[in-house]
Amino acid sequence: MSDVPTITGATRLFAIVGDPILQVRSPQVYTQAFAQRGIDALMIPAHAKPERFEQTIAGLMALGNLDGLLVTAPYKVAMLKFADTVGSRGQRVGAVNALRRMADGRWHADMFDGEGFVSALQKRGVPLRSARVLMFGCGGAGAAIAVSLADAGVAGIHFVDPNHAQAAPRVQALGAACPSCRMTLGPAGTDGIDIVINASTVGMRSGDGLPAPLDDLSSSVAVGDVVLSAGFTPLIAFAQSRGCPSVTGVDMHAGQTEALLAFLLEANAAQTR
Repeated sequence: MSDVPTITGATRLFAIVGDPILQVRSPQVYTQAFAQRGIDALMIPAHAKPERFEQTIAGLMALGNLDGLLVTAPYKVAMLKFADTVGSRGQRVGAVNALRRMADGRWHADMFDGEGFVSALQKRGVPLRSARVLMFGCGGAGAAIAVSLADAGVAGIHFVDPNHAQAAPRVQALGAACPSCRMTLGPAGTDGIDIVINASTVGMRSGDGLPAPLDDLSSSVAVGDVVLSAGFTPLIAFAQSRGCPSVTGVDMHAGQTEALLAFLLEANAAQTR
C-alpha cells in the first residue's frame, strides 16, 4: 500500500512554521503517521520570513481547515501571543512549539522540545541526576530543554548566548522556576561539564562551524544538538571524533514525535465530533 495520502477537499491541514524551513523533516514524518492511522490529514512546511511573520501566522490560522501548527526556530517565543491558552510547560518555559485548534475555535499551545531531548539522552544512557550542563542558546529550545533537564535532576546549567542582554532575564526566570538547578550565563568552558548541548541555530546553514571552540572536550562528556540535519552537524561530527556519546536533532525529534502526535490529533478529533 502506498504511503502517499489521497488529498481531497476534506483533507485536514497541519503546518510547521520556521525560518529557515528547508531542514525540517516533520512534513514527511507526520503525514506518514496520519496515513498509518487512517487520518485524512497532511503536514506542510510554511516558511515565515521575519518581516512578514505576524501576517503569515494570522493568515495560516485563519484557514478553516488548518487544525494545528508546529513551530521551529526562531519563532517559539513569538508564537505565545497567538495562543488563547497555554499548557504548564509552555508557561514555565515562556515559549511553545505546538498549537492546536480546539473544538470552540480557540488555539491551545504547549512546549515539547525538552521532553523529546531528555527522552533521547535517557535512551542513550546518559546520566542526568547531578549532571552539569553547558548549553549553547537560551531561546525557546534551550529554555525548554533546561526545564526538562532540571526536572530530571541535573545540578546546574551554564548558558552561552551571544545576545547576553536578552538571555540574562530568561536565565534568571528559569532559575526562579527551577530552584533545585543552578542556572548561570557567561562564556563557554568545558571544565567540570558532563553534558554539552547546542540549542542554538548554529549548524543549520552550510558553512557553520562549532558554536564555540571546544578543543579540550573530554570523551566522557555527552554531546547533543537540536539541529535537524541529513548528516552530522559540525558539533556532532566533532563530538564523535572525540569519542563522545552523542544525541542528534533527529534523536530529539523522535523522542517527542509521539507526544506531539497525541497533542495535534486532539485537534483532528475535535473536528470530527
